[in-house]
Amino acid sequence: MVLDLPRARRKLRGMKDAPQSANPDRGSIDWHARYADGDTPWNHHSAIHALDRVLREWSIPPSRALEMGCGTGTSAIHLARRGFSVTAFDLVPRAIEQATAKATTAGARIDFRAADFRQLAQFGEPFPFLFDGGFYHCVRLGLLPDLLEFLKRVTHPGSLWLSLVGNANDPRPADQGPPRMTAGELCQELEPLFAPVELRETQFRSTESESGPHPLAWSALLRRR
Repeated sequence: MVLDLPRARRKLRGMKDAPQSANPDRGSIDWHARYADGDTPWNHHSAIHALDRVLREWSIPPSRALEMGCGTGTSAIHLARRGFSVTAFDLVPRAIEQATAKATTAGARIDFRAADFRQLAQFGEPFPFLFDGGFYHCVRLGLLPDLLEFLKRVTHPGSLWLSLVGNANDPRPADQGPPRMTAGELCQELEPLFAPVELRETQFRSTESESGPHPLAWSALLRRR
């Protein structure tokens, strides 16, 4: 499904409150413990197929790129292979260690950083392209103002951001899979800083042909105002 974004924005302007999607309490997640236990299903749902589709269909050329919440580096390495100059970060040092090892094996040069996004040092010039495969839908639950300030700092007007977000239309129980959002929530939260370019339903999976049930997602391409 691809939303009619101009019509969706007109509807949102007339709404005082967007319907809220149901999400379990994620505030107590210990990401370090999840990596220590190997309980990291998101590293198997890199959704490279969605990234490739957007890069191809919107003719996005290689540039400096920032991946937020890069996990073990699969998408960062993929971007580097496509000619992007990639900086990528994750909160968990173990994830960055694994990502660095994978990039070395792949012969990909990537600036990996292990840090909370609120404590990251300056990156230099803003990035023309941002990507995340599940960072936004987790961080927004408790740190949305901090995230918006960070996004404002690392982008410039015209920067593109592709975010893969858990989709509230997923029929499975809310405690299965990633946090979920409605299209209204996503647009209302980000509209002050980003204009939606495309909002399309997809899945968290690594290839188009991969079989099996996968969490439903939004592929949200946004442009910095």
